[in-house]
Order: sequence, then C-alpha cells, then structure tokens
Amino acid sequence: MAILIPFHTGALLASVALALLAQASQAAEPLAACLAQLRGPALKAGVSGATFDAHTAGLVPDMAVIGLLDAQPEFKTPIWDYMAGLVDDERVADGQAGMARWQAELGRAASRYGVDPATVVAVWGVESNYGRTLGGRPLLTSLSTLSCFGRRQAYFRGEFYATLKIIQDEHLAPDRLLGSWAGAFGQTQFMPSTYLRLAVDFDGDGRRDLVDSVPDALASTANFLKRAGWNSALDWGYEVRLPAGLDTAGAGRKNKRPMSYWMKQGVARADGQPLPAGDIPAGLLLPAGKNGPAFLVTRNFDALYSYNAAESYALAIAHLSDRLRGAGPLVQAWPTDDPGLSRAQRRELQRLLIARGYDVGEPDGMIGARTRTALQAAQRELGLRPDGRAGLKSLQALQAGTAGKAAD
Repeated sequence: MAILIPFHTGALLASVALALLAQASQAAEPLAACLAQLRGPALKAGVSGATFDAHTAGLVPDMAVIGLLDAQPEFKTPIWDYMAGLVDDERVADGQAGMARWQAELGRAASRYGVDPATVVAVWGVESNYGRTLGGRPLLTSLSTLSCFGRRQAYFRGEFYATLKIIQDEHLAPDRLLGSWAGAFGQTQFMPSTYLRLAVDFDGDGRRDLVDSVPDALASTANFLKRAGWNSALDWGYEVRLPAGLDTAGAGRKNKRPMSYWMKQGVARADGQPLPAGDIPAGLLLPAGKNGPAFLVTRNFDALYSYNAAESYALAIAHLSDRLRGAGPLVQAWPTDDPGLSRAQRRELQRLLIARGYDVGEPDGMIGARTRTALQAAQRELGLRPDGRAGLKSLQALQAGTAGKAAD
C-alpha cells in the first residue's frame, strides 16, 4: 500500500509559509506608507496621536488574511457539512452545561434584554465553542493588513480605528485582543465597532470585557440581539413539511407572508405541533432546495442573521438553540447520500488517517490543510473521488480499510 510520507505534507505547508513570509516582507513598506496616510483619519475618529503611534509602530502585515476574504465557510461549505460540525451532540451537551453554570446571569440578561438563555448560549457555542476557540490572530495586525490591501478597505479601516479606541479608552491590552482573521474577538466574537456600540459591563467590575468575562459576553450578545429587533414573544421559526406541489418560487427569508397564508397552503410543522395562528410574518427558507429541510422563519431569524450575514450561520444558531431546549435533530434529512460529520466523527477520521501513516497533526476535529491533503491521498488509495471532503463515505471507507488491515 502506498503511504503518504509526512514530509510531503510538511514540505508543502513549509513552502506555503515561506511564500507568505516573502509576501509579508514585500508588503511591509507599503503597509508603513498606508498607515502613515491613515493617521489623520484615525485622529478624526477619536484615536490620539500617541495611541496611534505607539500601537502601529513595527506592525508587520499578515498577508494570509487577504486570501481568507473570499473563503468564508458559511458560503463555501455544503450546508450539511456546516450544520453537522456546528450542531452536534457534543455542542448540545456543552451548551446545556453552560446554561446551568451561568443560569443566574442568563436569567438577569433575559430580564433586562428580553432574549432567552438558549438563544444567547447558542451564539456563544457557534462563535467560540463556549470560549474554547477565541482565535489567535492579533487584531491590530489583521485589521491593519485588511485596511491597506485587498477589497473592503474602507470597512476594515473603521474596525482598525475602533480597535485602537478600545485599547485607548477601555484599557484592554493589545495582547488580549486576539481573534479571527477579520477582527472579531471575544467569547461571542464581536467586531471592534460592535463592541464600542453594544458591549456592556454585566459583572460590575467597571470594564466591558468580552474576552475574560463570560457574563459581559453573554449580556452583550443579548443586547446585540435586542437592538437587532429580537422579539421575546416570537420563536425564530420552525422546521416545516411542505405539501406536494407547493409552488416555492417565492421562497426566501425576506419574502414574508402571514403565518395564516402558509397554513392555508398546507405547510405544517415537522414535529407535528400546530403553527401559531394569526398574521405573524414568516418567510420560507429552503437552504438546500425543496428536497431538503424547510423552515418558516420570523423576524427573530433576521436578528440572528444580522450577527453574521449568512443564512447558514443563522440557521445553525437557531437549530442549536432548539436543541439546547431539548428538541431533537432535524426531521427531514439533507438531500445528499454523503452526510457531513460531527466533530467526534471528524476526530475519528483524523485518527484513522494517522493510523495509515499520514501527518494531520493533533486529531482536533478541525479539517484544515493537512487533514485535507492527507484525506485526498487516502481517497485515491480507497478508490474515492479525491476531493479532500470529510464526509461519511470517506469515514466509512477508512473504517473498513482499517478493519481489513487488522484482519490481515
């Protein structure tokens, strides 16, 4: 059997790293020139000259973030893979434990902002796996790079100035401001400008700390959703069954009709419960087409969508919130013969690749470059399409192959 030598994967990643370092070196001088031009606008935005000079001196661009502008998983990943990794039994159990641990604080936040604990905790779970994955990129590095290179520079400049104001006015140390490639940070991943507008001090220590204070992060999230139009009298929506022959040409989150209209069309909740009577506006969401799960979504779904403008993202939070309240998995299966994997299954897939001699690093359930490269090679050996996608067929083939080797 052909074995992928770990050196091959390591050499590939090393060459990529060297290319990025060379690119960063070439971009260092243009970044410095760009930052000099941004000093004036930063001062107009309320950043002092001393703050700007102290925290921009010596910044080196991270050119890897430019490539991530067009690689967001919400838009690139099949919906069944996206949902499988974000809403699994592990995340449900951890979320329910978090709800019990922070019950008092969540209750106070619900009273003040009108957003229920399960919804707030679902955001926490999707955004950072309940504080376990905050991101490791320095905000000043990422946002200065995005302010000077690539597209959407005007947007990222506003976030760059906001980060400097957080350091200046909120006295948060730059080394605590680590986050995603785009600048989101903290337990519930606020963008810096969102932090300045909506973060709250909920633990009463005089600081709005979304990194080290879970109460501040949870209450700030509730405040965000309240400001986004969350209505405590509404559900986010429902999984529904569609009658045969229903015209779905007008489907869409934005194309809302009264709930009574959908009832007359024969649309019914998938769990057998009745739809709410009346004229509550709801849109028909078909994230995988009419052959996949269908949902009627209310304005509360739109509030979730505003947190990160992707319907798959909002659906993950919505479904996780239902699971945290005790609901089961979706009734309708996704229209695929190769379902996505939970994080536990992804870790198993990585362990099986390691057992076959591939270098994927620590089995963490995160399907990164090394896992995809190794999986492609294993798929070729197993007679599968070498797309590097971690689906059920690849996992089962690896399990069967490992069992076959053990039998030999």
